[in-house]
Amino acid sequence: MTNRTPIKPGATIGILGGGQLGRMIALAGRAMGYRFVTMDPTEDAPCGQAADRQIVARYDDVDAAMQLAEISDVISYEFENVDARVAEVLESRAYVPQGSRLLRITQNRIREKTAIRELGIPVAPFRVIDTLDSLRAAIGELGLPAVMKTATGGYDGKGQWVLRSEAELAEAYEALSKAGTELIVEQFVPFQLELSVIAARNPSGELAVFPAAENVHRENILHLSIVPARVPDDIRQRAEAIARTIAERLDVVGLIAVEMFLTASGELYVNELAPRPHNSGHYTMDACVTSQFEQHVRAVCDLPLGSTELLSPVVMVNILGEHLQPVLDRIGQLPRTAKLHLYGKHESKPKRKMGHLNVLAPSVEEALAQIERLEIWTNKAEVHHD
Repeated sequence: MTNRTPIKPGATIGILGGGQLGRMIALAGRAMGYRFVTMDPTEDAPCGQAADRQIVARYDDVDAAMQLAEISDVISYEFENVDARVAEVLESRAYVPQGSRLLRITQNRIREKTAIRELGIPVAPFRVIDTLDSLRAAIGELGLPAVMKTATGGYDGKGQWVLRSEAELAEAYEALSKAGTELIVEQFVPFQLELSVIAARNPSGELAVFPAAENVHRENILHLSIVPARVPDDIRQRAEAIARTIAERLDVVGLIAVEMFLTASGELYVNELAPRPHNSGHYTMDACVTSQFEQHVRAVCDLPLGSTELLSPVVMVNILGEHLQPVLDRIGQLPRTAKLHLYGKHESKPKRKMGHLNVLAPSVEEALAQIERLEIWTNKAEVHHD
């Protein structure tokens, strides 16, 4: 379909996926005057609550995708594991500025790491394996520890296994090969901390990068995003330059989150890409001139991108199922500069992302101290103040 950019307020934006990212895109876009329709299999999904309409259908439902295409001026996605047939239908019937090329790359870790490496950007050395013998050979070359992952699927630590001894190779291979997908083994990067940078680009080629976030994980789920990241300026600038290069060279439209490892010697390795708004960018909702969600709308509609200036130090802390009730119980004790965002999910489960809290303060150390004083996230060992 012909590109009809810029797509101005009053138009309808279709969102494939009805989770919290879609919800926050819709809330930002509605404030700008756009209308929204979402497609998701769960009735009254988080995005459905914020959209004008929800099509209740599975992600592989081609007829529903055609319906979404008919009533949308532009289509975006907050869920990147789109069925190939659905992606084909959407691109042939509607304007999907993000396209399918980036989806194809980021849906498969082998293609993703190969593409990044071809840009001259460091990734952890890796091998593709398809038998137990090829796993043993890969470990012989890469050494231990190493990380085995499914090439497709998996998030928040699912679909991966940290290999620490040769004795566990057979068990790990048997467990992950059940997924029926290709497998990849990566050399373990002894990282000092994790960083992420979100870049935005519109079809006209304008590019903007948000400040780098320092990320702390618990049980492979993001716990804290700390901004500004507590790293030297040159490392922060290098991380942001890497994200800029990836967005430009891969012709990104919309957002791309670039997750990186920082080693003790100051090297940066890209670990993963996400072609959409990202959990580690939620801090932008309250601490930047433009949120990542407004920026995503601006980008896919080919409007001028907004300023990414950081207005205040901030720490984002995730609210998982086990934290939701304690947060609600302490709602009167939250710092006056804390901003609560809940996602409207009907069922609260342990480890399920139910919302987040952005704590703004004169320094990230003060924000971390305020979070600790709430005594909701009680595993203090992972909240570092150095």
